[in-house]
Amino acid sequence: MTKKAMGSLVCNLVICTVVAIIFAISFAPDTLAVSDDNDPITKGASKTKVSLMVNVYWGTEFIPKMLEIFKKYNVKTTFFIGGMWACENESVLKDIYQNGHEIGNHGYYHKDHKKLDYKRNKEEIEITHKVVKRILDYDMNLFAPPSGSYGVTTLKVAKELNYKTIMWTYDTIDWRDKDEALIIKRATQKITGGALVLMHPTAATVNALERIITEILQKGLTIAPVSEVIQSSQINL
Repeated sequence: MTKKAMGSLVCNLVICTVVAIIFAISFAPDTLAVSDDNDPITKGASKTKVSLMVNVYWGTEFIPKMLEIFKKYNVKTTFFIGGMWACENESVLKDIYQNGHEIGNHGYYHKDHKKLDYKRNKEEIEITHKVVKRILDYDMNLFAPPSGSYGVTTLKVAKELNYKTIMWTYDTIDWRDKDEALIIKRATQKITGGALVLMHPTAATVNALERIITEILQKGLTIAPVSEVIQSSQINL
């Protein structure tokens, strides 16, 4: 091969490589383009504290019993509240807050935030913030995307609104699986300090809750609000 041909080949290879990189960056999934300092938090830095984060958009009838169990064990945790649910259940929201639990934002209409544009992402978070502020005079700063769905735009909006985006370390999947033993296993089997355990107000969760709490406490861990578990952390799995 002549030098000229060799040079042409190298040049073409370089061009192809550059094009491939540009294509990969342009069409990479939303979540891969997120900068490190804006990533959703999936685990806290604490070595001794964990959180049982409760996402609320339905299951209102099970919340009083959950509050009763949390009170029995002197547990304070975080409830992520849907805006529409808050509007329809103001007294229950007040009960949660008056029992000393932290309140987080779960969007207004329980939308798939990854599919929403900037304006709709902002509306979902901002309107819910205003609703909770009106009812409780409380400023939330933690956002749990419904169904765990988010994109670059979601994270950008949340950050602009002074929110940290929260995911989870372990998901009990209690909304789908009504098996108490399975819910307990998912919540406790691998749990260590810093873990964020996702659950919902369901009948099976209520029945499993005392066992979950006692098993966590027996491991020498403390159950606390999400904000305490993630203090000064940006740890991702």
